[in-house]
Amino acid sequence: MPVKSNVIPIIHWSRRSSCLSEDPELFFPVSYEGPGREQYERARAVCRRCPVRGRCLEYALSTQQMYGVWGGTTPEERRATMARARQQVR
Repeated sequence: MPVKSNVIPIIHWSRRSSCLSEDPELFFPVSYEGPGREQYERARAVCRRCPVRGRCLEYALSTQQMYGVWGGTTPEERRATMARARQQVR
């Protein structure tokens, strides 16, 4: 029986992501202010049309990705989601 690994599911779903045909730097703006804000919005537009957006966000939350756009969310949005989840656990 093969060893279960997180790598296999990640590779599987990410092969269908809309961001594969985009410049990876688009998803990692330097700042949310100024020109970075427009870059975040362009990245989020790619995510909105992505068939695996939910899986991407799930991955980002489970691995605590604190930089870039994942699943159409900003780092601040993911931090808020993780904080709410921690409060619910308590």
